[in-house]
Amino acid sequence: MKFLHTADWQIGMRAAKLGNAGERVREERLTSVKRIIEAAKSHKVEFILVAGDVFEDNAVDRVMIQKVSDILDSFNKPVFIIPGNHDPLVPGSVWDHPAWKASKNICIVKEETPIQIPGGMLFPCPVSEKHSGRNPTAWIPSEPNNLIRIGMAHGTVEGIRQDEPDYPIPRDAAQKLGLDYLALGHWHSYASYPGPDGIPRMAYSGTHETTKFGERESGNVLIVEITKPKAHPSIACIRIGSLDWVTIDREIRTQEELTSIREHIETIENPDSKLVEVNLSGLLMVNEQAELDHIEQILHSRFLWGNLDISNLRPSPEDDTWIGSLPPGIIQDAAMKLRDNPGSSPEVSARALMELYAIVGEGIR
Repeated sequence: MKFLHTADWQIGMRAAKLGNAGERVREERLTSVKRIIEAAKSHKVEFILVAGDVFEDNAVDRVMIQKVSDILDSFNKPVFIIPGNHDPLVPGSVWDHPAWKASKNICIVKEETPIQIPGGMLFPCPVSEKHSGRNPTAWIPSEPNNLIRIGMAHGTVEGIRQDEPDYPIPRDAAQKLGLDYLALGHWHSYASYPGPDGIPRMAYSGTHETTKFGERESGNVLIVEITKPKAHPSIACIRIGSLDWVTIDREIRTQEELTSIREHIETIENPDSKLVEVNLSGLLMVNEQAELDHIEQILHSRFLWGNLDISNLRPSPEDDTWIGSLPPGIIQDAAMKLRDNPGSSPEVSARALMELYAIVGEGIR
């Protein structure tokens, strides 16, 4: 048995905070589905499993549903899809669209019932509400047989930090249920979970295109091959995503560090497909403002999307040039008192000075 495991496409994701780049991000989510089909064909898999959250929600444009269906139809082999918590199986959902009934190879699984698949049996766990404390795999029978047993569920593996249980799935679910592999969706980063024997039989494929900064090992699909029941699954992580979300976090301690950061940013390849977020903290000397402006210009002009966050940067209280740039009189006097206040730490003084400069700057504008 050889199949492709994917999940969490989030088609229709708004990406509103990205401004004009949001349109490109939305387009790539659909284009990457085409690359999934190409990967499925090139790796000669027998079917595709989509473990939930194909769409961002049940209110997406119905034309988008038709586009997804048309792309999946081009595979010409079985595609099994379960609704996830973003697109749960409710009245009026995306799964009521006529495109699914017209398709010959797409199976939208709406019931907790075993399905015969090439080489074995599939145990799907469709989702019918956005949040739940119920284990979605609880219904799967554990009776042994001579078939390869595959589960497909959307939820959170127990032990992953979260505010409240959300479709909790035991870490040993595959072993307890006698599954040769449990295909998971819901979390956007690739992760596999070894059983007591050290063999991973359950995994998150992660999203096919990264959705936000901070997602670890996203932008992939998994090619899974199982030779026989109880055999060690072969899991290959295949890169599908075309956009890279790059985060640069730096604390400024010396005057040379801003130049080093700018030079690093300038070495980033393929800027048209990069979203870059730079977060700076620490102390800033006044003569570094030009370098800071240069970094911001590069981010905004060169990359698909760029942002410079300096909310945690503070003017160095040891740099009198900052004070000299303030209007003379009471404002400069206040700044000098903040700088020279022996009862405050340098960090507190710097923060107070930054607030003063911000207030003055707002008044000037």
